[in-house]
Amino acid sequence: MKFAGMLVLAAALAGTLAAQSSDRGPLQLSLKRAVEIAIQPEGNTNIQLSGESLKQAQMRSAEARAALLPDFEASIGDRSATTNLGALGINVVVPIPGFHFPTFVGPYTTMDARVTGSQSVFDFSSIRRFQASKLGVSAARSDADSTGDRVAADVARAYLTAVKTDADVDAAEANVTLSQAVLTLADNQKKAGTGTGIEITRAKVQLANDQQHLLEARNARRAAHLRLLRVMGLRLDTDAELTDKLLYVPVDAMTIEQAKAQALESRPDYKAQQEREANARLSASATKLERLPSVQAFGDYGAIGTGLNNALPTRTYGISVRVPVFDGGKRDARRAESASQYRTERVRTNDLKEQVELDVRLALDELKSAEDEVKVAKEGLELADNELTQARRRYEGGVTNSLEVTDAQTRLERARDNQTVALYSYNLARIDLAQALGKVRSML
Repeated sequence: MKFAGMLVLAAALAGTLAAQSSDRGPLQLSLKRAVEIAIQPEGNTNIQLSGESLKQAQMRSAEARAALLPDFEASIGDRSATTNLGALGINVVVPIPGFHFPTFVGPYTTMDARVTGSQSVFDFSSIRRFQASKLGVSAARSDADSTGDRVAADVARAYLTAVKTDADVDAAEANVTLSQAVLTLADNQKKAGTGTGIEITRAKVQLANDQQHLLEARNARRAAHLRLLRVMGLRLDTDAELTDKLLYVPVDAMTIEQAKAQALESRPDYKAQQEREANARLSASATKLERLPSVQAFGDYGAIGTGLNNALPTRTYGISVRVPVFDGGKRDARRAESASQYRTERVRTNDLKEQVELDVRLALDELKSAEDEVKVAKEGLELADNELTQARRRYEGGVTNSLEVTDAQTRLERARDNQTVALYSYNLARIDLAQALGKVRSML
C-alpha cells in the first residue's frame, strides 16, 4: 500500500510540474537572450572547453611559479637493518689472540625525524618560464574571448536563419490566402458568366503550388529551430518562440583603414596570437638561459638516533651551484626547437593580421551590396503589390482574364521572397562585419 501511495504521489507531482511548464508557455527568445544563454559557462560546448583550457593554462603557470618558491618537506622514519661490513670493504684485523672483529652487524634500529627545504636563489631560465606561463594564461583568456565571439556569431546566424524561416512561413501563408481569394474570385466570375473553367483550374493549380511551398517552409522552420537550440546548448525538445524579426538597422559608415584599426585593436583572436608569439619568444629565451649557472640554497634539521630516548639533533645547510658543461647536445637541440617555434608564431601572427584585413574588406563589401539589395527589394515589393491590385481590379471589371492576375501573383510572391532574402543577407553581413571587427557581443 505504501508503494502504491508513493506512485500516486509521484504521478500527481509530475502532473503538477507539467501543468506549471504548460502555464509558462514557450521560451521567449530574443537574439540577445539566445547569445547570453549560449555563452554562459555551462552553455555551448566550445565555451565549456575554452573555460577548461583557461584553467589548465592557469595551473601550468602555477606549476612554473613553484620552481621559484621554497620547497619544504617533512619526514620521519624508523628502520631496522643488518649490514655485511665485508661487502663494504671493511675488514678489521685486531692483533688480539682469540678475538675477531665482526663482519656482520645488526640488527640495529635507526630513527630519523627531519625537515628539509630548498630555495632557488639564481635561475634565470625558471624566471623566463614563469613569465612565459603568465603570457600563456593571457593567451588562453583571449582564446576564451575569441571563442565567445565565435559562438555568439554562430548563434546569431542560426537565429537569423530561424527568423528567416519564420518569415518564409508567413509569406507562404499569405500566398495561400491570396491564392484562395483568387480562386474564389475566379469561381464568382464563372458564376456571373464572365469567367471560364480554365481560369478556375489555373487558380487551383496556383493554390496547390502555394500549399506545397507552405509545407516546405514549415519543415525548414522546424529544422532551423532545432539547429538554433543545438548551437545554444539547449535541449532539443525546448519549445522556443523567436521574438525578433528581420529588420533593416543602418550601420555607421567607416573606411577600410578605420575598420582595420578597430579590428586589430579589438579582435581577441589576434590578441591571443600576439600573446602566443610573446610566449614563444620568452620560452626560447628560457632555453638559451639554461646555459647560465644556477644557484640553490638547501638545508635540513632533525633528530636521529636508535630511538626517541637517545635521538640527537642534527642539521645540514649550504648552497649549491650548478654549471652546465655538456649534455650530449640536448640543450642545443631544445634551443633550436624553441627558436623555430618562435619563428612559427611570428609567421602565424603576420598571416592572421593579413586575414583580419581580408575579413574587414569582404565584410564591408558584403554589407554595401546587401544594403543595395534591400533597397531594390523594397521597391520591387511595392511595384509587385501595385501590379497585383490593378490586375485584380481589371479582372473583376471583366477587362482581362485570370492569367494576368496569376502572373502578377507570381511576381508578388517572388518579390516577397526577394525582400526576405535581402533582409537576411543584410543582417548576416552586419554579423560578419561585427565579427571581423571583434565586436559581435557588443553589437548584440
